[in-house]
Amino acid sequence: MTLAELHQSWAWVVIAGNGLAGLWALGAVRRPALRTAPLWWFTAAAQLSIFVEVGLGVGMVAGRDVPDLQFHMFYGFIMIVAVGIIYSYRQQLRDRLYLLYGLGGLFVMGLGIRALQVGPR
Repeated sequence: MTLAELHQSWAWVVIAGNGLAGLWALGAVRRPALRTAPLWWFTAAAQLSIFVEVGLGVGMVAGRDVPDLQFHMFYGFIMIVAVGIIYSYRQQLRDRLYLLYGLGGLFVMGLGIRALQVGPR
């Protein structure tokens, strides 16, 4: 498997993981039984997968001039920024933490889908 194939395959891990984490957190807004420690472990793993994905992408294009990937790279780095913003608001939105992480997970999933759309074919 080449680095490019791994990068493309891992993108689906990022998209599916963050989408599922977001849906789980939104479900926890209505159903307290879903408010378990595994939710936070899964969310953390899904968000860490973004950093792995960006690292794979950076490793793939390091030292190469790839102007046609500028928007693809932009969406990748915006996903990292989004995770930072979500994390930074956790104290201020303690009473709406599940809503924050639910909508945040779905937002990051959408950014991943968009990165796939503008990426190389």
